[in-house]
Amino acid sequence: MSLDGWWPLLQPETRDWLIANNGDALSKPVLDDIARVAGSVPSDGWWVGENGPTGFYLSDAGIDWIEEVANGEVPDPPPHR
Repeated sequence: MSLDGWWPLLQPETRDWLIANNGDALSKPVLDDIARVAGSVPSDGWWVGENGPTGFYLSDAGIDWIEEVANGEVPDPPPHR
């Protein structure tokens, strides 16, 4: 499932955290909520960025998508890989 598909299914506090901390490594509670609604995270999803010792990050496209939502804009449809 893609970011635009699971976004409305997240807990409100998770969406708030993603907006307030956009670009930061995702916290464990945020990752847990994403897994709750989306299942396992695909390694090649358009919204998946770096995943390593410093944490799990969204891609630039994912960060931009959340920023547009936070600004009350309607994001373009996500790219398909």
